[in-house]
Amino acid sequence: MTGVRRGALLLLAALLVWGAAGQAQAVGYRYWSFWDRAGDKWTYATEGPSTARPADGAVQGFRFAVSEDSGDATRPRGTADFDTICAHTPEREGRKRVALVLDFGTAADAADGETPPKARTACAAVAPDATTAQALAAVAGPLRYDANALLCAIAGYPRKGCGEQVASAGDRPTSAAKRPAATEDGGPSIGLWAGAAAVVLLGTAAVWQSRRRRNA
Repeated sequence: MTGVRRGALLLLAALLVWGAAGQAQAVGYRYWSFWDRAGDKWTYATEGPSTARPADGAVQGFRFAVSEDSGDATRPRGTADFDTICAHTPEREGRKRVALVLDFGTAADAADGETPPKARTACAAVAPDATTAQALAAVAGPLRYDANALLCAIAGYPRKGCGEQVASAGDRPTSAAKRPAATEDGGPSIGLWAGAAAVVLLGTAAVWQSRRRRNA
């Protein structure tokens, strides 16, 4: 085996190992995600609860889980609609009603020493210009935020931590760990680029070796 071919094969092995390691070490974050519900469909909210101002009759949800990004986030569970959640909260002049679904996640989502409460719903009757954060504070306190105004806890859960990293796929819930590896913007994974680069390098080495034999 020539030095060029040996070097190419060693580089191929290194690149494939590096790519596999990059996939296995996909970073997730343990946090509360925020959702809007239209009909029977949840969609990831386009702004945070501190700036969102839901209309009267809105249904919004929060889910505590481990996720890589918004495309990977786990939706709130349950099918309750506005009429069901706010059935016992009568309309009042000068107030709006916002239905909230609070899903505290599973034991797999929880940090060590934490036990997630049961999922529940609540109907907040708040001022017409109230934000989602204000509606949430009215029915699900205490809330906890970090220095960057990231929502860390709802109804006191979790007791500590805020958006912390879960570094390896082995520490993540099974459903998230099975997600195909990809970059955050949805592009190819590191492993795919590494494999492609290795194929190009091997092809270059083969062409070089072939020309060398013809010229010998």
